[in-house]
Amino acid sequence: MFRFLRRRDADVPAEPVDVPAEAAERATTFWRWWDDNLPEIASALGDNEPQRIENLVAEAVAGVHPDLTFSIEHGEQAAYALVISSQADPELRPCTDAWMAAAPAADTLWEYHDSVPAVPDPTEVTVNLRGEKYPLDQVRIAAQVDEDEGLVDVAVYHPGFPALDDNARRALTFLPLDATLGERLAADRLGRVETAEAEPEGTIGLLELRELVREVDRNAQ
Repeated sequence: MFRFLRRRDADVPAEPVDVPAEAAERATTFWRWWDDNLPEIASALGDNEPQRIENLVAEAVAGVHPDLTFSIEHGEQAAYALVISSQADPELRPCTDAWMAAAPAADTLWEYHDSVPAVPDPTEVTVNLRGEKYPLDQVRIAAQVDEDEGLVDVAVYHPGFPALDDNARRALTFLPLDATLGERLAADRLGRVETAEAEPEGTIGLLELRELVREVDRNAQ
């Protein structure tokens, strides 16, 4: 049995056509602020006291757009990563596109992402929900490609689903997808997403799903 969760609106464009001048101006203002405040930010992180600069960064990100979210994480190549996210809202894409276009080049200390990136190997991730641990290497996916739309419909199964309430089950449905694909690829190329209460036939693992969705994305370009 499947429970329907969401379907991306096929009429919403995955990418904005133009980046408005206002978004570009706000992005430039942010990066000017970032350059001025980077020593203070680096000092707080070096002291393991990110709370010292959390409100400052939040205010600066809100200047780009008040509905954007942000996080400071360990980088993939650099020591730190600054991530701002539209949370897959296509109306905010011009803001994140402008922000990323104006970003400085990554270096050994900082890298920048305009959406939550995929983790290198989602099968090594364990999610904690309701005090219990759920290894993502146990996730199985039934995937069906819609070539006309350039989308992949998926049903997600985890053997821990029966012990979870609806909200936690929903979280354990979407977290593996975002960890595997990253926020932007998941938003662009996943169509119908369902949670499977029993394991479907012909399932694949998360790394196989990543390769499948990336191939669909390449073909859709």
